[in-house]
Amino acid sequence: MPTNTLKLGIDFGTTNSVVVLAHPDGKTETLRFTFPDHDVSDTCRTLLCFWQDEVGSRIMQQEAIGAAAIDAYLEDPADSRMIMSMKSYLAQKSFRETQVFSRRLTLQTLIARFLSNLMQAVQLDPKGVHVTVGRPVEFAGDYPDDALGEERLRESFLAAGFSNVALAWEPEAAGWRFAQRLSEPTTILVGDFGGGTSDFSVMRFDPQRPGHAEPLGHAGVGIAGDQFDYRIINTVIAPLLGRDCTYRVMGGEPLPVPIEWYASLGRWHRLALMRTPQTLRAMEDVARTVSDPAKLRALIDLVQDQQGQALYRAVASAKTALSHAPSTELCFKHRSFTVQHTITRAEFESWIAPDLAQFETAIDQALANANLPASAIDRVFLTGGTSFVPAVRRLFTNRFGEARVDMGGEFVSVAEGLALMNQAA
Repeated sequence: MPTNTLKLGIDFGTTNSVVVLAHPDGKTETLRFTFPDHDVSDTCRTLLCFWQDEVGSRIMQQEAIGAAAIDAYLEDPADSRMIMSMKSYLAQKSFRETQVFSRRLTLQTLIARFLSNLMQAVQLDPKGVHVTVGRPVEFAGDYPDDALGEERLRESFLAAGFSNVALAWEPEAAGWRFAQRLSEPTTILVGDFGGGTSDFSVMRFDPQRPGHAEPLGHAGVGIAGDQFDYRIINTVIAPLLGRDCTYRVMGGEPLPVPIEWYASLGRWHRLALMRTPQTLRAMEDVARTVSDPAKLRALIDLVQDQQGQALYRAVASAKTALSHAPSTELCFKHRSFTVQHTITRAEFESWIAPDLAQFETAIDQALANANLPASAIDRVFLTGGTSFVPAVRRLFTNRFGEARVDMGGEFVSVAEGLALMNQAA
């Protein structure tokens, strides 16, 4: 590899993506994103929007990412296509491609388009860089095929024009970043909470041996921040949109409204996929005999008007507020559908209790894989937005003690660690 090749760490996330440049002197620089009418940011929302413009006598397909994608989508929701949570599909064999206007695009092509635009946003040519990319310990989704997820991730970066691509565990990368603070050999447990996956890694760092980190054990679970959003939607929103209603076919016995609609409602990357003629016709058919037509009509309007982004923003805001206050008000309005619901932190923690139990199991597994007791962990480092949730932090402080638990760089630490790993390679 030429000595002047730029070295990057890229955290391609379910919700946000981050790009960090490693300088020859060992320092890192988080590359920033600037979109019209938006503040400069260290992160780029992992969103890709397609739309069509009439240029002279031709129809030209346009695309944008991040905040610009949201702006394009909100300008004309009916005639644009928003691609969200691409990372969540990497290990799902059932998802191969999707229709974007007149073209069928594979998942790898969609991710490559996002990555190409990401590099343009930071004014770098992917052909001129060596990149280390993070991958979760366990990919998101039902019955994920981790080998397929890693293969597709690598293929996506190659399709975007990167010629030198290395992959590394995301929690391991976060550990590298945290290790820069250490002055003596230390055993670290890293908890990396993303949008779609949560990963745990036990590592041994020795600052006297630059570039040396010994991975001791890994574990992961395919849930994270998006799952907490789902709990709020499933508990507060779905009943108001007809989840518990019934309908009749040919005057027969009452049947439950199809539950798969509400499963999609609770997963922000699936809701947009419901806006198909077939699904909308099915919903209209059910609406004719449903026990509470106003509720199902509100769901149809939500899907048809592509208001998922607005709904999820309201839910995410409520979740964030509960990290700092004992209660909050979830507010959302679209047409005649209005939500104004008080959620207490205690209620929220009861809803996410099954997810917290999965986190605990994964922590146990990481320790078991490392063949270490909790007492052998010198420091715990938590990263990712979900680490702000008090109940999540308590999982670690209760087991390891407050003094051993650190947080920091919640949104950029993985990419910084990837860049450092790249520099040390």
